[in-house]
Amino acid sequence: MNGARIAISAIVVSALIAGIALYYLQVYAFYDEVTDGGVELTPVTSDVAEPILFADFQAIDADSSPLRYRACFTTQMSEAMLTETYKVYDAAEPRVAPNWFECFDADAIGAALEDGTATAYLGEENVQYGIDRVVGIMSDGRGFVWHQINGCGEVVFDGRRAPEGCPTPPETLQ
Repeated sequence: MNGARIAISAIVVSALIAGIALYYLQVYAFYDEVTDGGVELTPVTSDVAEPILFADFQAIDADSSPLRYRACFTTQMSEAMLTETYKVYDAAEPRVAPNWFECFDADAIGAALEDGTATAYLGEENVQYGIDRVVGIMSDGRGFVWHQINGCGEVVFDGRRAPEGCPTPPETLQ
């Protein structure tokens, strides 16, 4: 009976340690602060992203996934000027950020996009094959950036051939 208690205790302690390690690795370990970033939007008249005016930039990223990029900033540019000048991104779905990156609240951003108090713009198409950089800007000037899988990426990452109109995928994805 005493041996069973020791075995059960060892299993419980091992599971607890593994759970704590897994949580830490998912939420904290792979993220790095981005210090040299900027905010770019793609103009209606071009496919090349260009920098916009911004302040208070904060960003995080991780090498473990192209979808882990998140950023927050402010801008003085008016909503009217932005929507007339830059490509609107219709299928924007903000991705959840770690709780400790407090400036980025995906639920609030998503609600603002739905109710029209924010607009999403194409930051850069295919920042990495199949991944778009999306920039959401609230009517009060707060802005948010995240990466999102685009239509080409959805198909190719699923193991199918790239649809017509998509760039040729890198050899690692074919």
